[in-house]
Amino acid sequence: MTKIYETIRKPLLTEKSLILRDSDNCYVFVVEKDASKHDIREAVESIFNVHVEKIATLPLRGKVKKMGRFSGKRPDLKKALVTLKKGDKIDTVETASK
Repeated sequence: MTKIYETIRKPLLTEKSLILRDSDNCYVFVVEKDASKHDIREAVESIFNVHVEKIATLPLRGKVKKMGRFSGKRPDLKKALVTLKKGDKIDTVETASK
């Protein structure tokens, strides 16, 4: 059961993700790098008690940043765009953005 809660790290609340949420009923989450679409679907449906219609994943490579003469790398991420069935919504993400 803890695997479900480790799969989804946090909701991504940007201007673009809020527009997607309002227009397409699509929520964006930062997920574990090795999580599959099946794992993400199972986690979202069991945690938030909704029905998932479609999932799209985007692996993102971390940027190299310089600080004076030193350089470092930001961590790699994986985003999941989760489209819910009509009429479903996730209340915790709704209240976090307001």
